[in-house]
Amino acid sequence: MRLRSLMTKGWAISLVCMVLLSGCLSEKEPATTTSGSNTQAATEASGETIKVGILHSLSGTMAISEVSVKDAELLAIEEINAAGGVLGKQIEPILEDGASDWPTFAEKAGKLLQQNKVAAVFGGWTSASRKAMLPVFEQNNGLLFYPVQYEGLESSPNIFYTGATTNQQIVPSVTWLLENRGKKMFLLGSDYVFPRTANKIIKAQLEAEGGQLVGEEYTPLGHTDYSTVITKIKEAKPDIVYNTLNGDSNVAFFKQLKDAGITSKDLTTLSVSVAEEEIRGIGADILEGHLAAWNYYQTTDTPENKTFVEKYKAKYGSNRVTADPIEAGYTAVYLWKAAVEKAGSTDVDKVKEAAKGIEFAAPEGKVTVDGDNQHIYKTVRIGEVGADGQFKELWNSGEPVKPDPYLKSYPWAAGLGE
Repeated sequence: MRLRSLMTKGWAISLVCMVLLSGCLSEKEPATTTSGSNTQAATEASGETIKVGILHSLSGTMAISEVSVKDAELLAIEEINAAGGVLGKQIEPILEDGASDWPTFAEKAGKLLQQNKVAAVFGGWTSASRKAMLPVFEQNNGLLFYPVQYEGLESSPNIFYTGATTNQQIVPSVTWLLENRGKKMFLLGSDYVFPRTANKIIKAQLEAEGGQLVGEEYTPLGHTDYSTVITKIKEAKPDIVYNTLNGDSNVAFFKQLKDAGITSKDLTTLSVSVAEEEIRGIGADILEGHLAAWNYYQTTDTPENKTFVEKYKAKYGSNRVTADPIEAGYTAVYLWKAAVEKAGSTDVDKVKEAAKGIEFAAPEGKVTVDGDNQHIYKTVRIGEVGADGQFKELWNSGEPVKPDPYLKSYPWAAGLGE
């Protein structure tokens, strides 16, 4: 009930923001609609530059994760511009701060599409921010490139999903854990749509694959006191804590877990939102031995990744690290570039059609845009945090996995999207 109340309130505020924004702009320029081709992109393509939006949380609880994704997207833009740009034009990024606030994401998305007339937007992290932006992009026929793994059960014609969907991260990691680390699982997540939906899927999977749910807890984003949760974990005696906390709550949880005398030797935790960037904020000494499921690590062994890591560190400092969402944001810009060049236009409908089947040699390995759902094929990886803050890969899927956001290939998932 709490989640439903929060989401309802968030949508109401988002709608008010969009209505006010449209009203403010109506006297100056008409808002783009979904009918016909995207006139905003066509207008921009006739200018001297091609504008794109960069929309992330540069402040608030999610800034610990999103600032670095912004940096990677700007790096890709800089590289593309240095190589001649797109369609002979330079890319002009316009930065906006979603401020870890979902209605603000909707408001800023409207501004970028209606006022700045961007050809595409790269942004978001939480599913709450994506769901707040989704109707804005659909109503304005804009393009959002979303770079973070998520809970699936969604496919919008106006979003390209360059992070993992459920069958490319959560489902295979649960299977691996049940086969290698035990059957009793405790679910811990932040209280919003991604953890709630992800855990709904995990519970169905546990029932189908012989696992046992021994606890389930949610805390608000930005929550910092995990003493009660840790007491419940101790009492439940799980083999595994499956962690879907987001943002700086992970700092508090893992530090307090260690303070309580629980290390990776005592309890397996697997996270899906803790990557190299978060390890920097939490401390490798605290996270050593804990697990995470992603599609990319800084240690991923490809020629493209070696170059990417070198360029990222040269641009932002040798102490900086790359991570899965960082790489997915970087890859997103190059996928958009390839689609625009194939289409010969920034027109949204033409770009979407051209994007079908596009391949790119990304730092994580080859990725391919699935023309049916605008997700991408991705290799699944499970890694263990080392003392140096980097991941040692324990397992991978061997080849890129076709995205299945509605889990149609899993009989036990029937009805989950209803």
